[in-house]
Amino acid sequence: MENKGRSIDKSSEETFDFICTTCDGNGKIVEAVRYCIECSGYCCQSCTDIHKTFPVLKDHNLLDASQGNQASNQPTSLPEFPTERCYLHKGKVVDMYCEKHDEVCCCTCIATLHKSCPEKSVMSIPDMINALFKLRDCKQIQSRVRDMMVSMETLGKSKDDKIKALKDVKNKEIEKALKFQKALESIIRNAGEATRNEIESKYKELEKEILQEKQDADGNKASLKESDDKLKKSEGNRAQRFVCTKIAEKKMNEADRQISKQKVRSNDDRQLAFTPNQSLLNYLNGLQHIGMIGVNTKKKTDLYKIKGSKDINMKVKDDSETCDSEGCCLTFDNQLVVTDYSNKKLKLIDTNTMKVTNYCKLDSGPLCVCCINDHEVVVSCTDNKIQFVSYGNKMTPTRQIKTSHYCHGITTKDDKLYVTDDDSSLYIYDMSGNLLNTVSQDNDGNKLFSGSRHITFSENGDKMYVSDWSQGVVCFDDVGNYQSTFTDNDLNGLDGICVDGRGNIFVVGYWSHNVVQFNEDGEKIGVVIKQQDGLQYPQSVCFHQELNRLFVTLNDSDVWKMFELY
Repeated sequence: MENKGRSIDKSSEETFDFICTTCDGNGKIVEAVRYCIECSGYCCQSCTDIHKTFPVLKDHNLLDASQGNQASNQPTSLPEFPTERCYLHKGKVVDMYCEKHDEVCCCTCIATLHKSCPEKSVMSIPDMINALFKLRDCKQIQSRVRDMMVSMETLGKSKDDKIKALKDVKNKEIEKALKFQKALESIIRNAGEATRNEIESKYKELEKEILQEKQDADGNKASLKESDDKLKKSEGNRAQRFVCTKIAEKKMNEADRQISKQKVRSNDDRQLAFTPNQSLLNYLNGLQHIGMIGVNTKKKTDLYKIKGSKDINMKVKDDSETCDSEGCCLTFDNQLVVTDYSNKKLKLIDTNTMKVTNYCKLDSGPLCVCCINDHEVVVSCTDNKIQFVSYGNKMTPTRQIKTSHYCHGITTKDDKLYVTDDDSSLYIYDMSGNLLNTVSQDNDGNKLFSGSRHITFSENGDKMYVSDWSQGVVCFDDVGNYQSTFTDNDLNGLDGICVDGRGNIFVVGYWSHNVVQFNEDGEKIGVVIKQQDGLQYPQSVCFHQELNRLFVTLNDSDVWKMFELY
């Protein structure tokens, strides 16, 4: 192609104000007439024409050459333009920001997907970059991206270990089945083959699930690596760095949700199990299998032990009082939500970094909290009300339910709210706030509570446990019928309560400064955490089943505890 710009040999003494970056790299000095933001270089007339010819280059931002800085080959004092392309509308530059959805997108996205958003919430990134870009946020996101990459790698390795362990168990169970089969002579050979096939089928199902989880983890790791690389490359271009930051944040949220929703909970403690049927000889004629094939959830019958512990500081900048957390819970994606009664706040804590990532102000002191779904929690508050709060990029108080009684402990099940009054009763509401039932007496009319505190359900939901300050743990069936009450001399001032999903209950002793482990039948296993382990007036407790972490909040303290158990 004939070069339309003026060119000279490199040995010539003639100079140009600006030279074409591409031609210079090929040994030619050609006068530049434009500067390309995306290419970060100067263009002669021919290179400018090429930009107009090829579709992939058509949307590049071409400025006058005088607007570029030849010495550094970077634009100076220019509007900063993102270079990221929209994954929905190929070729479109991601140069718009919707504040309502906290999302970066292209102009076509704004016109189609965000057309109902308030006009003031839609901004041009190049025009508003000085107000939008925060280097500190970018660095924090990049650090969290790298932390999440490590988490994804750890998750992938754990799946490899689980496949190996699952295969070992499979082999043992098949061997057990074969031994039993030999005792039944030739008549059960066909049934034995069917049993082995069933075991293999169950194994493949579990293996497929775990491999898929590993594949998802690897995919998220690669995606996070891509974001990390783009964040590195975007230095010097704040608009692109802002876009990369927001995209990285979105990818991290997706990866974080995967850790919790990947069926880790259902896979971690399930094993293939073959149970011989000793009465089999009486039923050989109609036999199809030689035993029961299933996936068992491994119960824990011994006392948990402390592997390690870590302090969690829930103080934020505008807290005027010492924090006081009466309640905590885990969200569906295993973030930690805690109440701060003294500062009238609800706070969200990242369970990877153990740092407060979000919070909102409430108009009264929050006491206990429970997760309803993947975007909403419900909080009991001191002024006789139940407060709903949405969480995600921002925590926002939404609707309220006003009650006629004090509200302390709170939990949900089957679209019902269960609320204690720190006194004599347990109240059951529907989600609209209609009172369905009040529980205060057993079948003989005896008083059940003297200080009803926290509430939890067993893992399969067939039992409900209410801690009472002085009476003990009051046990009900899933519809609220009283069954029994249990306690122990090691507990004084019963407060927080939660289950581990493996047949155990953790109960907090406020005055005894400890956490005691019971099984679901109310039998004491032992004291898990003692005062010398760092507990001083503990109030609430929740358990991270996948990581075996027990979170315990403390009275009148900015710092509380996370215990690694085994």
